[in-house]
Amino acid sequence: MAESQTPRGSLLPLASTLLVGTVALYMALVAFSNITDFGTNQQFVRHVLAMDTTFKDEDLMWRAIESKGVQDAAYVLIIVWETVSALILIAATYFWARALGHRTFHTARRYSTLGLLMVLLLFGAGFMAIGGEWFVMWQSSDWNGLDAALRVFLLSGVVLLVTYLPTNETRAS
Repeated sequence: MAESQTPRGSLLPLASTLLVGTVALYMALVAFSNITDFGTNQQFVRHVLAMDTTFKDEDLMWRAIESKGVQDAAYVLIIVWETVSALILIAATYFWARALGHRTFHTARRYSTLGLLMVLLLFGAGFMAIGGEWFVMWQSSDWNGLDAALRVFLLSGVVLLVTYLPTNETRAS
């Protein structure tokens, strides 16, 4: 048995299927909730962008976006991003499940990578970097989503790593 291959019957493809499916389910529920209960997280985005619950440091407040139209457009873009990433991850889960017996995971890995990178960008660059640092969300005791963003970012990163662990597939991947 080659060192880069796992024993026959590896559970890694099954683990990838289930873990990618978990993130797909999470993102689908997040998008669904934001669509069906639009107002709850709309307020979250508005407060973060307006920076109205931060320390109001005059050296930072120039960054605030107070236009409700721009705030709502940003929120709609977030929901679209969440929905597209959920759909891609649902497709990736399907491709993982379909490939379980065939030992070819190229398509599943491609879709997983795209969907998981979308989640990592949203929660890492979007919520942690832009929301947390640019709009100093960390200063708000009421509208601070950094802990939740970090959890999703870490989960998605771990799932991405698992999907690239060696399996008993051919070396062509």
